[in-house]
Amino acid sequence: MNRKQFVKRNREDWKQLEEYINTLGKKRKGIPGNNIDAFNRLYQKAAQNLSYSQTYFPDEDVTIYLNELVAKSHNLLYKDQVSSFQQIRYFFSTKFIGLLLEQWKAVVIAMVLFALGGLASFLSVMDDPLHLYSILPAELSQGVDPEQLGANHDSIDSSFMSAQIMTNNIQVAFLAFAGGITFGLLTVYLLIYNGFIIGALAALFWHYDMTYEFWAYIVPHGMIELTAIFIAGGAGLLMGYKLFVPGKYSRGFQLKEQSKRSVQLLLGTIPLFILAGIIEGFITPSDLSLEAKYAVALITVIGLVLYMVVGKLLLEKKNN
Repeated sequence: MNRKQFVKRNREDWKQLEEYINTLGKKRKGIPGNNIDAFNRLYQKAAQNLSYSQTYFPDEDVTIYLNELVAKSHNLLYKDQVSSFQQIRYFFSTKFIGLLLEQWKAVVIAMVLFALGGLASFLSVMDDPLHLYSILPAELSQGVDPEQLGANHDSIDSSFMSAQIMTNNIQVAFLAFAGGITFGLLTVYLLIYNGFIIGALAALFWHYDMTYEFWAYIVPHGMIELTAIFIAGGAGLLMGYKLFVPGKYSRGFQLKEQSKRSVQLLLGTIPLFILAGIIEGFITPSDLSLEAKYAVALITVIGLVLYMVVGKLLLEKKNN
């Protein structure tokens, strides 16, 4: 679109944002809670308009205007609230949930890629347990001895195995979202390969009739970790798709915008990894029964579902 079409399409939103700045800027306490969602929506849109204008109309007056508008909005939005509980609550109760709902399809695709990798390696190791050593990293495969597993179920080093898997999952989550810059190819590889690891281990334990024990060591913290990985992977996949199919915008513009979303989604997974780390440190290596560990996993799943449901309801209420 040309400059006149661009201005005409977005002029009303800019005027509304100006009214917010003029009205709310006079209040010392910043933006009231009942206005912050509408203000933030207009601010985010103006920021996107600014990025577009800087790309296509760098020397026009509209770019200077938007730059000042976004700067004033930013200062007002974060005035006296940068480290406040209100901003943290807003992010995790509204912003993060909204981003997840907008890209749920990408998260599902990430989960499917992981599952496909897991199924492929499971079938491979189920056919021949020695395939395990060509799939797993050396430090992990060397810590699992099939001979000992077959002779003694108590030989499982749950602390070692859980720590290795958790460390790997955190690395995968961080790399998966950053992999979007490779048009999503690195993200796809990481999701499938991480599925390889879990699937291969699951097949090995299946060979020695220890499937129940294996998943009891994995799912208490694994359900939360995998959710975080799928979210980060979905962010990377979406970034890669936008770069591959930029539409009417330039790839530079899409990279800038999707990078912001991906970073926000990654930040939203940090509490998940913290909670998973606590469970991994205190529940997985504990003397709790296997049934109790499965119960912990069930509680984490219920907690995640409730968080999404309640968050969605709050988001719909604020939008209405």
